[in-house]
Amino acid sequence: MTKLLHATFGAMTLAMTAFPAFAGDPAAGEAAFTSQCQNCHNVTNDAGEVLAGRPNMRTGPNLYGVIGRQAGSVDGFRYGASLVDAGAAGLVWAEDDLVPYLLDPTTFLRETLDERRARSQMSFRVRDEATARDIIAFLTQFSEAQEEAEGES
Repeated sequence: MTKLLHATFGAMTLAMTAFPAFAGDPAAGEAAFTSQCQNCHNVTNDAGEVLAGRPNMRTGPNLYGVIGRQAGSVDGFRYGASLVDAGAAGLVWAEDDLVPYLLDPTTFLRETLDERRARSQMSFRVRDEATARDIIAFLTQFSEAQEEAEGES
């Protein structure tokens, strides 16, 4: 019995360290996504299933796999030039970049690109850092890294 407990604890510890520690609460992030993000975005997998948000929302890009994805790179979505430039310069969405982007998209792009004329087409701002982190924690479950880990379990 002791060996089983140690093995179980070891497997749980290993699973918990497979991902970066996201500071947010996924359940609160789902509520925030529903009230703030789904008016422009959805999360639709490669099979066409809408996993979050409303079907046929195309004002903003599909957020499926956004964590770990190069900024401005969803095929078929027409991004603003500044976001495309940031992605071409190496911006890959991670929590540390998404939080300031969600709080103030234009200022984030101006600082990232060191270009005072940079603009974001996303006019919406998340009101506080905790909510931004919650939304990111929610979106993390739809990332490739999360799906690979679930497939290994």
